Amino acid sequence: MSSKTDVNLLLLGPGVATALYLLSSLAGFFAPPAPLPWILALALNLLGYATVLLPLFLVVRHTRSSGYLDTAGSSTLLPFLRLLIRGGAAESAPQTPEAEGLLKSEQGGGDEERGAKKSMSEAANLMICGAGLLGSYSIWGYLQEKIMTTEYTDSLGNKGKFHDSQFLVFVNRILAFAIALIVIVMRRQPRHKAPLFKYSYCSLSNILSSWCQYEALKYISFPTQVLAKASKVIPVMLMGKVVSKKKYEYYEYLTAVLISFGMVLFLLGSDEGKKASSTTTFSGVVILFGYMAADAFTSNWQGQLFQEYKMSSIQMMAGVNLFSCLLTSVSLLQQGIFYSSLLFMSQYSHFVIDCVVLSVCSAMGQLFIYHTISTFGPVIFVIIMTVRQMCAVIISCIQFGHSLAPVAILGVLAIFAALFLRISCGYRVKAMKKKDTNSSNSSSNKV
Repeated sequence: MSSKTDVNLLLLGPGVATALYLLSSLAGFFAPPAPLPWILALALNLLGYATVLLPLFLVVRHTRSSGYLDTAGSSTLLPFLRLLIRGGAAESAPQTPEAEGLLKSEQGGGDEERGAKKSMSEAANLMICGAGLLGSYSIWGYLQEKIMTTEYTDSLGNKGKFHDSQFLVFVNRILAFAIALIVIVMRRQPRHKAPLFKYSYCSLSNILSSWCQYEALKYISFPTQVLAKASKVIPVMLMGKVVSKKKYEYYEYLTAVLISFGMVLFLLGSDEGKKASSTTTFSGVVILFGYMAADAFTSNWQGQLFQEYKMSSIQMMAGVNLFSCLLTSVSLLQQGIFYSSLLFMSQYSHFVIDCVVLSVCSAMGQLFIYHTISTFGPVIFVIIMTVRQMCAVIISCIQFGHSLAPVAILGVLAIFAALFLRISCGYRVKAMKKKDTNSSNSSSNKV
C-alpha cells in the first residue's frame, strides 16, 4: 500500500503542479504587455497560486482519506507529510520554561510582571515602540505610493514606471521570512504544533490584501486608501449583524455613523470626488473591497490558529511568509515578471533603494507590531496605528500634492475622532465589565 500511495501522491503533487505550471506559463506568454488591466493581472496571479495550492489540497485530502500517515512504513515522504498535515509536535508535549514565558507574555498573561517594572523603563519602551511603528510604517506608506505612482529616471535620462504589484509583495515577504527565521534561531520558541498546510489559507489572503493595496494606488490616492482602510469597521459590523446576529454597543453605532459621514465629506472634497473618470473610481473601490475581505479573513484565520495551536507570533510570521514567498515566486516565474522586474532594477538604481527600504520597513514594522501587542496590549497598539494613519495622510498630501478642500479636511478629522472615540469607549466598557466580574466573584467567595 505504501508504494502505491507514494505513486499516487507523486502524481497528485508534482504531476498536477507541472501541468498547472505549463498552463499558467502559456497564459502569461499570450498575455498583452504590461501594464495589464487589474482584473487580468489578478486572474494570472490566481492561476499561478493554484499551481501550488491545488496540488497541496489534493495531497492533503488523499493522504487523510487513505490513512497513509498511520499505515506507511519507512517511506521518505512520511516525515514531510506528517509535518505538513499533522504538525511538528504532539499536543501533550511539554513546553520549556522559556517558551511558556513567551506564550504567556504574548497572550496577555504578563500583567503582573509588567506592573512590577519601573514606570520610567515602561515609558521608554512605549516611546520606542511608538517611534518604531510610526517611523517604519510612515516611510513604508510613502514609498508604497512613490513606487506605484511616480516615474524613475536612469543615468541616461530615460524614464520608466514600475507596474507589477506582486513583485513588491514578494520582496516584502522574502525579507520578513528571513528575519523571522533569524529570530527563531536566536530565541527559543514553543514547540510547533500547527500543520504547515493551514498557513497557506491566511498566506493567500495576506498576499491578496497586500496586492490590492499596491494595485489600488493606480486608481485612487493614498489618503483615500488609508481612510477606506480605517473605515472597514463598518462592513465588519454589518457582516457580524447579518451572519452572527451580533449585538453592538451604542457607541459602536455612533462611531460607525461618524466614520461614514467623514468618508462622504472627504470624498466630496478630495481628488477622487472631482475626477471625471467613473471607471477609475469604480476600479479603485472594487479593489479596496477586495482588500477588506482578504484582510478580514487573514486576521480571523490567524486568530483561530493562535487559539488552537498556541504558537508564538514569530512562528506565525515565519509560516505565513514561507507560503507567501512560495506562491509569489512561482507566479512571478510563470509570468516572466521576475526577469522584467530585475531588468527594471538594473536600469533604475533609485528603484532598488526604494525596494530595499520598503522591505526593511515592512519587516521591522511586523516585529514592532508583535512586540507592542505582547507588551502593552492591543488597545495601545491600535491608538499608535491610528496616529500613524493620520500622519500618513498628512505626509502623502504634502509630498504628492493631493489637494484637499476644507470639507475634506473636516471629513478626515471626523474619521479619526470617531476612531479615537471607539477606542476610548471600548476600553472603558471592558474595564467596567472586568470590574463587575471581579466584584461578583469576590461576593460569591464571601458567601
